[in-house]
Amino acid sequence: MDIGMLWFDSDNNRDVSARIKQASRYYRSKYGREPNLCYVHPSTGGTGIPKLVGGLKVITSQTVLPDHFWLGIEKVEASEVQSKVAA
Repeated sequence: MDIGMLWFDSDNNRDVSARIKQASRYYRSKYGREPNLCYVHPSTGGTGIPKLVGGLKVITSQTVLPDHFWLGIEKVEASEVQSKVAA
């Protein structure tokens, strides 16, 4: 992902999946596209960070600040696109 939306949500009373879903709804309403990738800091969800939330691939990263969610569209390599077209 080259470009994305950074979302801050410090409501630790809600689980991380609900927070990601809310960020995803906002992304969809703002940009008119469905995000498919979300980066979160490992400490944001404690031990309960899922790998997939409502179609979004969730990846932990130390480079994202705690309680921040970086959402966007996963970059597809040209070789992946060609192999899908050829199939």
